[in-house]
Amino acid sequence: MRRENVTILSTVLVILLAAGGGRAQQHDHHGGSGETLGSVTFETSCRPETRSGFNRAVALLHSFEFRDAIAGFDQVLGTDPACAIAHWGRALAFWGNPFAPGVKGGSVAESGRAASGSAGTTGAPTPRERGYIEAVTELYRNLDPGTQPERVLAYARGMERVVRDNPGDMEATIFYALAVTQTALPTDKTYARQLEAVSLLDPLFAAHPDHPGLAHYIIHACDHPPLAGRALAAARQYARIAPSASHALHMPSHTFTRLGLWEETIDSNAASADVAEKAGIHGEVLHAMDYEMYAFLQTAQDAAARRVLERMPAIALHLRPDVVGGAAPPAAGYYARAAMPARFALERGDWNAAAALPVSPSPTPYADAITHFARAVGAARSGSPAAAAPDVRRLAELRNALARSDEPYWSAQVDIQRQAAEGWVAFASGRHDEGIDRLRAAAAAEEASDKAAVTPGPVAPAREMLGEMLLEAGRPIDALAAFAATREREPNRYKGLAGAARAGRAAGDEAAARGFEKRLLEICQRADTERPELRLARR
Repeated sequence: MRRENVTILSTVLVILLAAGGGRAQQHDHHGGSGETLGSVTFETSCRPETRSGFNRAVALLHSFEFRDAIAGFDQVLGTDPACAIAHWGRALAFWGNPFAPGVKGGSVAESGRAASGSAGTTGAPTPRERGYIEAVTELYRNLDPGTQPERVLAYARGMERVVRDNPGDMEATIFYALAVTQTALPTDKTYARQLEAVSLLDPLFAAHPDHPGLAHYIIHACDHPPLAGRALAAARQYARIAPSASHALHMPSHTFTRLGLWEETIDSNAASADVAEKAGIHGEVLHAMDYEMYAFLQTAQDAAARRVLERMPAIALHLRPDVVGGAAPPAAGYYARAAMPARFALERGDWNAAAALPVSPSPTPYADAITHFARAVGAARSGSPAAAAPDVRRLAELRNALARSDEPYWSAQVDIQRQAAEGWVAFASGRHDEGIDRLRAAAAAEEASDKAAVTPGPVAPAREMLGEMLLEAGRPIDALAAFAATREREPNRYKGLAGAARAGRAAGDEAAARGFEKRLLEICQRADTERPELRLARR
């Protein structure tokens, strides 16, 4: 935020909190079927009879239930065709999940642009409503992929003006905080933008604990290893605020996963997948299943993970690249479709299965890269490094294609996978120093960035793989340091703890090894598979 506006927004918060009232000042949204979406009041100049429906649509928008939010705004327009601000809601819903990295394009983006245009030519909106409309129009100023970062910044500046001009409008502050978080760069390890958003959201959440957007956006702002603990209260509240929204059931697991709280992650995503499947939002189902399976694998519940994996193909059949659904866009579904079988092989060290993964091309190149990465690592680690060559070449091709498509984040992520795969190929070919250097470079690049919201974590953390490689090279002290660094970013991962135990024992530090094994047994209390590391730990 610009320095001159700090005082303005501090004053805004004082005014909003002084209004108080929490539940009494807001509308609880309960449909006839027991629907519960939280408490939202968004003042409009539209006909009074649209009030309840409009607030419900905004509540859905706050929980990233975009398909249903659009339907809700359409109903408002059916009652009041001159309700310009309803077109604003449609435009923001068509923009979709702001934390899904990638270029917004295709027919969905064109629909958003049309909605923003309709907002500017419909009815007689108030100055406040015009501010919202002018801000969302910035997102669709043009759809050139290369201008998207500039448009996102322009939208945030537009929402900043709405807050400045309407200091009593809590919704403006909430949407502005979301816009601020959306502008954060994955390479900024000061998390300045995220902390700025949290400073706006936290005091409002304390006064309005039933507002879905406040809990939701706190979790997103804190979806980073050093910040995740700050979102735990919001994470444990959000599912209670809006249990009818599948994303409100899933979103707490972003915090739980960051903190290594696996059983809470499993419960959260099982509930989310169930609600999303009943609603026919297939990208959201697969997204929740990926998080759920990831947590099962960290706790050695391999049979449970296999059952989740076996459900995946039937759901993936329903994916379509240009549809509006929930928080997880179709690309997230394609990502999960590729990630789940890759995780199942790599997390269990089944290198032959990883090398044999079938290639299923999708409209999402960074999802396709996952399969080629797992195949290359599997081939190298199963003793056939030469067989990895086609997959390593394909990773380079996908990286280049993403760079040409103005997808710098995903191009960089695929390049990290390429470097890691080349590292294992070099190591398996007897070039140990080269392999270690390549893994170390991949780990440094991965740590300079961050995981996307589309995934619970890297398919195989590069620093963790470096630890395993150092162990195989007979360097247990260095391996211990690598596993320690992994635990800072990815706490309570099974392979991280098991690798650290093995490294400690190889280094002659039996006490350290037993400590890691004790923690491994604690997180695997519900294990349904006797992995070798668990047998050793119990012994």
